[in-house]
Order: sequence, then C-alpha cells, then structure tokens
Amino acid sequence: MQKKSLETMLYSSAGIAGMLVILIAANVIIGAFPMRADMTQEKAYTLSAGTRAVLQKLDTPVKVRFYCTQSETATPETVFLKDYARKVEDLLHEYKQIAGKNLVIEKYDPQPDSDAEDSARLDGLEAHPLPGNDRFYLGLAVSLADARITMPFLDPTREKLLEYDLTRAITRVFSPEKATVGVMSALPVFGSPMDPTAMRAGRQPDGAWTIIAQLKQDFNVKRIEMAADKIDDDVKVLLVIHPKGISDKAQYAIDQFVLRGGKLIAFLDPESAVAGRQQNPQMGGMGGLSSSLDKLVSAWGVQFDTSKVVADLNFKMQLRAQNGQPTEAPAWLALTPEGINREDIVTSQIDNLWLPMSGAFTGTPAAGLKEAVLLHSTKNSQLVEGFMAGMGGDAILNGFKASGVNYNLAIRLSGKFKTAFPEGQPGSSSTNNAPGTSETLKESKVDNSVVLVGDADMLADDFALRKMQSFFGTLVSQLNANLSFAQNLVEQMAGDSNLIGVRSRASLSRPFTLVKKMEAEAQSRGQAKIQELQQSLNDTQQRLNALQLQKKDKDQRFILSPEQQAEVENFRKKQADVSKELKQAQKDLRKEVVALETHCKWWNILGMPFAVTAAGVSIAIIKRKKTSAK
Repeated sequence: MQKKSLETMLYSSAGIAGMLVILIAANVIIGAFPMRADMTQEKAYTLSAGTRAVLQKLDTPVKVRFYCTQSETATPETVFLKDYARKVEDLLHEYKQIAGKNLVIEKYDPQPDSDAEDSARLDGLEAHPLPGNDRFYLGLAVSLADARITMPFLDPTREKLLEYDLTRAITRVFSPEKATVGVMSALPVFGSPMDPTAMRAGRQPDGAWTIIAQLKQDFNVKRIEMAADKIDDDVKVLLVIHPKGISDKAQYAIDQFVLRGGKLIAFLDPESAVAGRQQNPQMGGMGGLSSSLDKLVSAWGVQFDTSKVVADLNFKMQLRAQNGQPTEAPAWLALTPEGINREDIVTSQIDNLWLPMSGAFTGTPAAGLKEAVLLHSTKNSQLVEGFMAGMGGDAILNGFKASGVNYNLAIRLSGKFKTAFPEGQPGSSSTNNAPGTSETLKESKVDNSVVLVGDADMLADDFALRKMQSFFGTLVSQLNANLSFAQNLVEQMAGDSNLIGVRSRASLSRPFTLVKKMEAEAQSRGQAKIQELQQSLNDTQQRLNALQLQKKDKDQRFILSPEQQAEVENFRKKQADVSKELKQAQKDLRKEVVALETHCKWWNILGMPFAVTAAGVSIAIIKRKKTSAK
C-alpha cells in the first residue's frame, strides 16, 4: 500500500514537472511569434484593410523612431503611460509584419542628457510634464528622405485614433503633396473675429472648429468668402457649410467649379441651432436660420424644403430641458446603422451620427445624374415644421403620424452636371461670358460627384465632441462619428480613400437598436391613445364654446335655458374627465418607456452573473451524479 502511494506521488510529481516544461517551452515558442486574437465584433484590434493597403504599396523604406521614457519611477501617471506605450509597440510590430523591410522601426529611451534625448529634440519632440516635476517622452517621428511627420505626444485619450494617426503619418511622408480644400461658410468655422467689447469683458474669441483643424493636418485649407464670384483653380474640393444668404453670383461660381471638375460637399440646414445662438454681426440681415443652394439643387433635380425637418421616433435623442429633466427630441436624430448606407466606402464603418434638425432631399435627379443615398431616416418618421423642433419634443409627439417614407438625409449625385445658369453669370450683360472670366460652361465634360447633407450643425464641436479637463490638459473625445463622416467625404473627393476605413474605426459603438425599436413601438401605442383623447378634448371644448355663445335673441346672448346650462355642465364634466384621462395616458406612456429601460438595464447587469451561476450549478450537479455512479 505504501509502495503504491509512493509510485502515485512520483508519477504526479513527474507529470507536474513535465507540464511545467511544456508550458515554458510553449511560452518561449509563442513569444518568438507574437500574435493577438481579436474577439471583438468589429475587429477593433485588427489592422484595417486601409492600413494594409497603405503598407503594402510602400516601395521605399519608411523609418519610424519611437521614443518612450523607461524611468524606474512608478507614479500612477508613468505606469499608465508605460502601459499605453506597450500598446503602441504592439501596433508598430503589426505594421512591421505587413510592411516587412519597407518599414524600419527604431526604439529610443530619451534619458536626460543622452543621445536619445538629442535625437528626440531634433525630431521635434518635447518631454511631457507630469505631477512631481517628472517629465515623460512618448512620441514618434515618421520619415522618408527629407519628408518627416512628428507626433510629439501620443495622447492615450486618442487610443482609438492611434492606427489612423500612424497610418496617416506614413501616407503623408510617402505622398507629401497635399490637395487644396476650399471652405465656404456663413458660420464662424475659422473662429470668431476679435470683439474689443467682449475682450474687455474677459470673453475670448472662439477658435476655429475642430473639423477645420483636422482638415489642415491633411490638406491645404483655403478660406472662400461667401461673396466669391469664382472658386480658385487650385481648389480640388469645396466644402460648403451652412451657406445662409448665399447670392446667385456665389452659386454661379460653385456651378462653374463643379462643371470644370471640382468636387463639392455641401452641408445645408433647414433650422440651424448653431446659427440661432451665434452672435455674429457679419450674419446680420440675412434672416432666418435656414440655408440652401436653391438654384443648384433645383437644377440637379432635387428639392430641399428649408421649412421642414425630419422627426424619427426610432432615432430620437433625449435632451435635457431647462428644468433639468430629460425630454424626448424626435427631430434631433441619433442615427444607427439602420439609417446609414453600409455599402458605401464613406459610411461602411460608421454607425453613430448625430443630426440636429436635419432636412430631407426629395425628387428625382436630373437626366444624366445618379443618386446614392448615404444617410436616411426610418419609415417611422415624419416631416415637421422647423419652428416646431425648437418648441420641444411634445409639440411634435402629440401630433406625430408616421409617413412610412425613408427620407434621404444625405445623398451623392454622380454623372455629368448641367449648368443652373444657362444665361451666364447673374448680373452680367453677356450671356456667354462673365466679366473677367472665361466662357460660361454649360455642361461638365467628364463625370463628377456632388454630396449634399441636410444638416450643418453636425460639424460643430458642441454636437461632435466631448471636452474634459485633466492633468494632460483638455482631453477631447468623439461623441459620435460626425467629424469622421465629413473627413471621409473629403478624403474620397480628394482621391485618397485608404484612410477612410482606418478613421471610421475610432467611433464604432453598439447602440441598443432593439431597445430603441421597442421604445418607438410603445411610443406609437401610447401616442395613438393620447391623440384620440386630445381630439375628444378639442371636440368637447368646441361644443362648450358654441353653447356658451349660443343666444336666443339679441338681448339674451349670454342667457342660457336650464337645459342648455345642464348640457354645459355635462360638457365641463366631460372636459375635466378627458383632461384627467389624457394626463394619465401621458404618465402611463412615460412609465412604460422607463420600465422598459429599467428592465433592459437589470437584464444587462444580472444576466451574465446569473448565466455563470447557472452554468456552475449545472456542472456541479453533473459531477456529483458521476461521482455517485462510481
């Protein structure tokens, strides 16, 4: 018996030792070939097709110098940054696997007064200050021949944009020439002008919108005045943002720009929230909050009603009212993949867009043009008056009737465009020539593309970004993919589409589409009852008013018979009952929606622990049965 126990112990020890050797050997072998398994649904940690395309077309070695301080201090900030630096190294290694010998990666530890620190400074890097007088280098430089792109500090808050930033840097040194993008807007997208009065009051002028700053990283951005009568020849893409009050001459300039091959991206708006709160003296006298390119859009066979906005119960947002309480906003759209064209390269990887009070494009494109819908509403939508959108969600919900139409919120027109000004430049005495310009073009010689978007507010920082203060400074993160959508459009129009798929990955989200659909169904059921009661209340009120104004003769206009008085009292009682029932129906509707949200939250919180517990209990029962059987 004792001998058998000894043999069992020896075999067990040998087995444990053998397993340890196998694990060590496997770890060494696998470590020599580092690989990562990406289990996320959108493959967020796998190199995108755009990055692979950029790396595979490299035919000359590109050098990446990666700088990271390897200090021995272990403050929370340095530990956090070192952990992020390892993620950067992993990404660089994956780039190397794809690019091979055409990507050279050098790692430096820029300690004080070292050659590595001198190299970092020559590359334009500066140590990032940390609490406690610590300084930390975390950046890189990408170079090819005389071209060099420096990323002075790899901000951990831009982790989702890391692949895009690095791929863009490699693209820029490989193809250093930048296309010129013109920007025309009635909004202060380049920053507000200096106001001495505001400066004396301590208010600093607003800076340029982030979309402008981001475009400047990739393109030569040129400001085009709203009164321009010609678009410069070097402009390849023209970005028009809320062209409020645009003149016919400026529209003629855009018309000729498109006909000679220029690309146009226009963000129009039927009810601009940004314009409504901007105090820009240059915008005075233009009137209204809407914008359009009416002459051009009409000539292209499309209609854009500047008095109507799209309300959609499936995409409605929840805003905070003046009293601090949440309120439904069906005209403020939060688009999910259901409203985004996933077959188009511009929107294929975008799944989250915010469009406050967007207009719709209707009609059939003119002969020779084809239409591709990029963004659209669901059929549970309706066109409502623009002024109603600013009155709160209840004004829309109380009379909401689904149209059953998918309204087009953003479209691309492609083909050969014809001029919207067959008589020549407005105000010109000649029908063929504009003063100081060449002959008026009547039709584009080659196929061209124009993109029209029904909302301009989506590009403003307030609707696209979240800004927070930290010890790293102002941290900026994306609320949605609004800016990625705009940059994707410019990238495609400028001719470089490889970065589109890379950038879009930064804003992927997983909205509760099923929950939103269930909420919309509950809203429709409750709203039908509310509308029925509201109609009954209106009918009762009209009948009551008619009785009160009823007269027997000229001298007894307000004297009612006992029967009429009884009828009035009955209608007043009915009015009170219907009003009470209406309020209760509205409360029940809100209660049903809140209960649905709470139910889903609890399932989300308790579902996984319950599943794990159930699995553990089941395994324990099975093991017990097997043990009992032996």
